[in-house]
Amino acid sequence: MGILGWIVLGLLAGLIAKAIMPGKDPGGIIVTILIGIVGAILGGFIGNAIFGKGLSNFFDLGTWLLAIGGSLILLAIYRAVIGNRARA
Repeated sequence: MGILGWIVLGLLAGLIAKAIMPGKDPGGIIVTILIGIVGAILGGFIGNAIFGKGLSNFFDLGTWLLAIGGSLILLAIYRAVIGNRARA
């Protein structure tokens, strides 16, 4: 999958993760896109380590589930770190 595919997959995975975990996040759409892209990569590494399957094909359901799962993990970490910083 090319770089444009990673960006599109990350954008959509980030938006889906944001819809699953609604709430107030600082940073707006740019941070959501970055969290989605990095989360998709994280999901690919986790999927490759656990299941032996990474992010290979854009239209594969497993690719999307791994990307969304990675984005959810990264979004939760982001909220924990930024949330603590905003309260201090």
